[in-house]
Amino acid sequence: MVLALLIAAIFMFVKNKPRMDAVGVIMIAALPITGIITVEEALIGFSDPNIILIAVLFVMGEGLVRTGVARNVGDWINEKAGGNETKLLVLLMLAVAGLGSVMSSTAIVAIFIPVVFRICSNTGISPSHLMMPMSFAALISGMLTLISTAPNLVVNSELIRQGEKGLGFFTITPFGLAILALGVVYMLFARKWLPDNASNSNKKKRKPNFKDWIKKYELIDREYRVKIMPDSILLGFKINELDLKLDGLKLLAVERKEGSKNVFIRPTKIMDFLVDDILFLDVRVHDVDLKGLSEKYGVEKINLSGGKGYLTSLSQELGMIEAIIPAESDLIGKTVKEARLRSESGLTVIGLWRGNQPILEDFLEKQLKVGDTILIAGFWEDIKRMGLESDELVLLNLPVEFEEVLPAADKARHAIVILFLVVMAMVTGILPNVHAVILGCLAMGFFRIIDMNSAYNSISWKSLVLIVGMMPFSIALQRTGGVELAADGLINLVGESAPWVAIAALFFITAVLGLFISNTATAVLMAPIAIAMAFDLGLSPYPFAMSVILAASSAFMTPVSSPVNTLVVGPGNYKFGDFVKIGVPFTIIVMIIAVFLIPLILPF
Repeated sequence: MVLALLIAAIFMFVKNKPRMDAVGVIMIAALPITGIITVEEALIGFSDPNIILIAVLFVMGEGLVRTGVARNVGDWINEKAGGNETKLLVLLMLAVAGLGSVMSSTAIVAIFIPVVFRICSNTGISPSHLMMPMSFAALISGMLTLISTAPNLVVNSELIRQGEKGLGFFTITPFGLAILALGVVYMLFARKWLPDNASNSNKKKRKPNFKDWIKKYELIDREYRVKIMPDSILLGFKINELDLKLDGLKLLAVERKEGSKNVFIRPTKIMDFLVDDILFLDVRVHDVDLKGLSEKYGVEKINLSGGKGYLTSLSQELGMIEAIIPAESDLIGKTVKEARLRSESGLTVIGLWRGNQPILEDFLEKQLKVGDTILIAGFWEDIKRMGLESDELVLLNLPVEFEEVLPAADKARHAIVILFLVVMAMVTGILPNVHAVILGCLAMGFFRIIDMNSAYNSISWKSLVLIVGMMPFSIALQRTGGVELAADGLINLVGESAPWVAIAALFFITAVLGLFISNTATAVLMAPIAIAMAFDLGLSPYPFAMSVILAASSAFMTPVSSPVNTLVVGPGNYKFGDFVKIGVPFTIIVMIIAVFLIPLILPF
């Protein structure tokens, strides 16, 4: 009866009907009916510390997303590689694997897809040359630490349940590092077999970005940043007491040091200027004497970081949006200056597009016409409010930068420190793993890196329910002799061969099973079989458990083997066969590495 339920579960997984978490719930309800296990035992997964650990790790990973830690790494890769495809591939794989070792690999790939698109857009490299290496690195990240993926924790939980000592935080790391190194080398050679085409999603009409508008409205030399010096004549004045417009300038924002951090302030008429304030100015007159203005006002010019264009480096705080003048707007016939958008909404008009060209000279004095498009700059919250409240303008598409605004960008250091302390607590054993991550999660909440809504939304409830639903199978199969039967079958298959042959057979079966069902479900099913097989052979269970762990993360062979692969199919414009011809050889390589290293590091 239990075997029939297991076969039914696998059949539903393969068909993907119903969804996987629903299958888990069905199994929780069905197993007690067999009389093999009780209802309490069917629900035992909900009290398993590893389930809590997995859930809280999702939340901590969300903290790294919300603070921009992962995306900053992507920007660093772009800068260091300098457009060299080989450097990009190596740095991308190392970064994705490193980040994936402490957060969800699926989340990492989702974060890095737009990063890779930006890199490809700037360098002309085909996304198909980087997307698959990125997904492979994310899968390999599951082989780097105990907490890097759910199957590791599932196998570790089974070891503990069988009365064995759990794996250490870095027990798996030597295997993962070796596989990562060979994976990078392999992809450097295998990339010539990758398709050299643009992604379908890239061909679709994309959203505009700041760079598009900088070029369209010719804003490249319009941004001017200055720092107020101690002898500046601006000190003691309020903004409304100075008319910067006479010098062709418009104040967009003020950056001011408050305590240990810098904050961006919306300019108001009654705001005072302070020493060391950084002013972000829009230069509206092309032949303005900037050096003379610096001397006049007692300010020091600040060069833009990395030569970035208008507001590009400030996209977390300040935004831009295009708006069109509709036929019923009361702004028709008024000049941009008379529209008084600054006083009414806190936003500044920085460009005017009419017909098929920008109006560059005296655009503030031009009367607005139906169909004119204006470019507006200001704080994101003001832009969002205008979209909700304005009847005079129709806002067009929000730029890509709006989607990249981070809710907790100023808390990146806090997130890194918290993550480091959690990892140290787990490595040293000062605290139980689940206790350490719960404290880390609470710390992220205390520092407002995450909130309750983002925490709940970050958890993959589908994965958790699946694991909980499949866990009772381990108990049921052991009581009915199913685990022993499977273990004996494997032993008979390999005969009296050396133990490494049993390791290879276990890896092969786990990897093949992972083609049809999720790697988490595979680990739930294969972990007890692997451990029973070790006991029957009179050997240590750890080499056999490690074989399951490594095989469960070796989902390289098809685009549906893992959500990580599925995510990059569209962006990379891959076909099913692309994964087969790249993934199958690499899976064989991983199996050879595993069979060679496991006995050396974890003796039988």
